[in-house]
Amino acid sequence: MAIRPTWKGFLKVSLVTIPVKVFPATESAATLSFNQLHAECQTRIQQKRWCPQCQREVANTELAKGYEFEKGRYVIVTDEDMQKVRVESTRVINLVQFADAAEIDPIYVDRAYYLAPDGPMAAEAFAVMRDGMTGKAGIGKVALYGREYLVAIKPRKKGLVMYTLHHDAEIRSIDQVDELNSVPSKVKPEEMKLAKQVIATFDAELNLKDYKDEYTEGLRQIIDAKIAGEEIVSLEAQEPPKVVDLMEALRRSLDSVSKEKKRPAKAKAKAPRSQVAKKAAVG
Repeated sequence: MAIRPTWKGFLKVSLVTIPVKVFPATESAATLSFNQLHAECQTRIQQKRWCPQCQREVANTELAKGYEFEKGRYVIVTDEDMQKVRVESTRVINLVQFADAAEIDPIYVDRAYYLAPDGPMAAEAFAVMRDGMTGKAGIGKVALYGREYLVAIKPRKKGLVMYTLHHDAEIRSIDQVDELNSVPSKVKPEEMKLAKQVIATFDAELNLKDYKDEYTEGLRQIIDAKIAGEEIVSLEAQEPPKVVDLMEALRRSLDSVSKEKKRPAKAKAKAPRSQVAKKAAVG
């Protein structure tokens, strides 16, 4: 099924302006969502806005936006206040810098979108700019839905991918994780050698298509079975062996991988752990 564009505008690099369409690159439709029910009668729960001070339910028309500047103290921010700083949508993705694509730390990436030319007249200029950006990422800004986004754009196959980025102020420093203070700065050479050997045995070309959401798949099986009136028996989760000695754990890992590689290939792959066994239909 073809993806529909969610936005149209222009990609601007210096004096070059290319009409483009923006398409969502990801989807969350596969995520299962649940409603809260009253377990006794299976009626969907209603969420009510309740004021504990006035002891009554509050209508939407009585709500206001408040910013807590001190504990328990708020300043009211009205829609008029927000309009004063609202960024007007210029419909232009304005790239102001290019850098090596590898320089973008993945922690800054928020969402991904595909860019395509808007119309045959834009296709040639789009292709030239895409090929000219090979190995590079264009950094710029775009105003969408009343706010400004920092973006990075990189070539991908026939098109371009636009990533919305977090601003630096939104990224928490890893130094804020106190538990890391207990991590030693140096490790034993013999442990390092074994660790590298274990890691090397798992080294392979990456293909993310090989990885499935087994939890969601298993949960769907349970839901389908319950709809059909069947009882579900889950497979018991195996507890990993507790090994206190690191060297012993690394040696066991190497032995385990070696034994696994010596086994003959099976015609059928093992079922994933999350797969559930269905019992005979109940009732």
